[in-house]
Amino acid sequence: MYRFLLSRQWVILTLVTLLLIPTMIRLGFWQMHRYDERSARNQLVADALEAKPVPVQELTSAGHEVTTEERYRRVTAEGRFDADREVVVRRRVNADEAVGFHVLTPFVLTDGKVLLVNRGWVPADGPSQKAFPKVPAPPSGRVTLTGRLMPDETTEASGIKNLKGLPDRQVMLINSEQEAQRLDARVLGGYVVQTAPEPKGDTPELIGKPGKENAPLNYAYALQWWLFAAGVPIGWLVLARREARERAATAAPQESESTPAAV
Repeated sequence: MYRFLLSRQWVILTLVTLLLIPTMIRLGFWQMHRYDERSARNQLVADALEAKPVPVQELTSAGHEVTTEERYRRVTAEGRFDADREVVVRRRVNADEAVGFHVLTPFVLTDGKVLLVNRGWVPADGPSQKAFPKVPAPPSGRVTLTGRLMPDETTEASGIKNLKGLPDRQVMLINSEQEAQRLDARVLGGYVVQTAPEPKGDTPELIGKPGKENAPLNYAYALQWWLFAAGVPIGWLVLARREARERAATAAPQESESTPAAV
């Protein structure tokens, strides 16, 4: 009754079925691995944002590479803004996906070292992106600011090409090593996204908190792959039984016609 399973068509179908099952199971485990990674990152970000602010010098120094655990940590700093050596970072978007600039201002600490501060987003209000935008001046005099510590931006991590020959006072990446050369100063590793004090006007527009990665989506995908893996052999069995019934139904009339009539 099931000799048709030895046909070429069914042998190929069976082999494909046997290949799909472990593949789908592995894809499910890969999605669970992604779920664990994303959940861990979300927890790291949450812990960093909830931690008590500490002086920035406790977490970074000149030449320091900000670690994953230090990223998004809230820090404080005392000093003054050096608006004369301020630059803008090209091709950055705000919460509404409008293209503009981030304002990067050197912040001279009380010990003379320099901290790079991303003061927020401003629109590209000039005739082209080559024009320097209108940037409100930072607070004057001695300031105490609060912000989130971030690692240096690199092309490898961000995918942003560090273009050369840019207009004056414009950069592509926020990189402390690069800025240390430009400023000829001791610049702390990484940079700070300012959260306080808030600007008096509408700009620069402060950068919002980092969003959470959608870890539950990977969990759902894992369950989906495992359900598929369970469904494949069931589907194969249903097809095989249907084929057997159809073959039996086709063979029954033929057998009746070939049977001699009783005298």
